[in-house]
Amino acid sequence: WNDTAIFVTVDEGGGYYDSGFIQPVDFFGTGPRIPMIAVSRFSKGGHIRHTYSEHSSFVKFVERNWYLGRLSERSRDNLPNPRVDDDDSPYIPANMPAIGDLFDMFDFGRTDKGDRDEKDN
Repeated sequence: WNDTAIFVTVDEGGGYYDSGFIQPVDFFGTGPRIPMIAVSRFSKGGHIRHTYSEHSSFVKFVERNWYLGRLSERSRDNLPNPRVDDDDSPYIPANMPAIGDLFDMFDFGRTDKGDRDEKDN
């Protein structure tokens, strides 16, 4: 429990869950948004987040949490932008960074153990 995070989500292909607007991230597109629950002593209880995330967000979380850099040279973060000098480039999302890394689901500065108080039982 002291250093564990459990992510509960669905393997949703095709965007059937997602009835909202999916912003185009780049030429190749992105996956659908996914529902998810994080269980950890560091998770923000009762927090509903609105950061755009999809299945690659788990990889981004691992990369950031363990200071790994990109796990693959084929990461989109490593690909050159073909229209980098164009402010209207369809390859650059308007809400950078486009895909979240799940860090806003946690408060790593918490000093309690995440235990419930007796009054909550």
